[in-house]
Amino acid sequence: MRRTVLLAVVSAAVFSLAPGAAGAGHAWFTSWAQSQDGRADTAVTGRSLRMITHLSQGGDAVRVRFQNTFGSGPLTIGHATAGPSAGGAAVSSLRDLTFAGRPAVTIPAGGEVWSDEARLVTRPDSDLAVSMSVEGTVVPGRHGVALRDNYLTPPDSGDHTADVSGDAFTATVGSTYVVSAVDVHNVALRGVVVPFGSSVVDGIGSTPGANRRWADDLARRIVAASAPLAVANAGVSGTTSARSCPGMPPSVAGLDAASRLDRDVLALHGVTAVIYYYGTNDLAYGCDAATILDSYRAVFARLRAAGVSVFVTPSTPRPGYGDQANLARHEIALFVKRWNTCGGTCSGVVDFDTVLADPLKPNSILPAYDNGDGIHANAAGQQALADFVSVPMLTRSGQVGHTMG
Repeated sequence: MRRTVLLAVVSAAVFSLAPGAAGAGHAWFTSWAQSQDGRADTAVTGRSLRMITHLSQGGDAVRVRFQNTFGSGPLTIGHATAGPSAGGAAVSSLRDLTFAGRPAVTIPAGGEVWSDEARLVTRPDSDLAVSMSVEGTVVPGRHGVALRDNYLTPPDSGDHTADVSGDAFTATVGSTYVVSAVDVHNVALRGVVVPFGSSVVDGIGSTPGANRRWADDLARRIVAASAPLAVANAGVSGTTSARSCPGMPPSVAGLDAASRLDRDVLALHGVTAVIYYYGTNDLAYGCDAATILDSYRAVFARLRAAGVSVFVTPSTPRPGYGDQANLARHEIALFVKRWNTCGGTCSGVVDFDTVLADPLKPNSILPAYDNGDGIHANAAGQQALADFVSVPMLTRSGQVGHTMG
């Protein structure tokens, strides 16, 4: 087993290696992301994890963010690698990942670390496997809805991160552990679009394992149009724009838009635009329009101050809403559509309400786009949402933002 090299932790609640230190220049862009939203159900002890990420754009090098935001204690990674997926847990080749030049790192609870750059050629719309050996025992942080299988070796099986074969990775999990973002180095890119919201952004309703969320479909449209943009998903199921609503479950406390903004959007690299798709859960949890709109204005102001364009969708239909929720939904739609700029507080409107609403029952989703729960879009609906977004509008959203690596 590899000898662990520990990095010093100096009286800080959050530990991070600066991404800018990993590579010079201004050509780093976040090509994939899944925001952490909680802690894994079981502990990980002396085993290797292989997480499969899906890149929206490729490049000539990668670097990876490892997060322990919700971990139960310090997370020690003894060795980490990255390589193109060959299907399942197998990879076609591997590159070692290092941390400030060291092969191992310990990330305290609540902390994160970016790897150094690894020279590795990647392609758009491709899977990249990120592997790590976890030493000791920890309950790691995770993104709960991976919508694909990720892979683990048995407990106390040691370091299999250099295995090209996937044979040692005998267990699967439907969450993404520890890995939360992948940057690519690509001098041709000019920005990153971040869809930011709840389960409709997270991809609920799309086909598991197929990378067919509307954000994935949008990324493929962007590549087909030769637009110089990557897409990094920042959806977390069950979350809200407002900090607190009367019926909000404890499981999503602290995961509102404002609380997540720095970690899940502004900490990514090359961000030029956000597609803001929040509000459906706020209404379901009993928030009124005034509370929701206050949260919108606060988040939009922070994004604009960071030089990020904000494109907003009105709250989409839900048959379970009562009259008060539908009246609030109407008020939110009026605000979003006012001057097509949210009354001057956002950059533009992406009217997904128009795409999904049944014209005969406007408080319900069009049956052809309904995945069966009346809330989320099926595969056809996901593609319809992606097709509705103006790629030229996103491309015009500005020069590369303040989050350059």
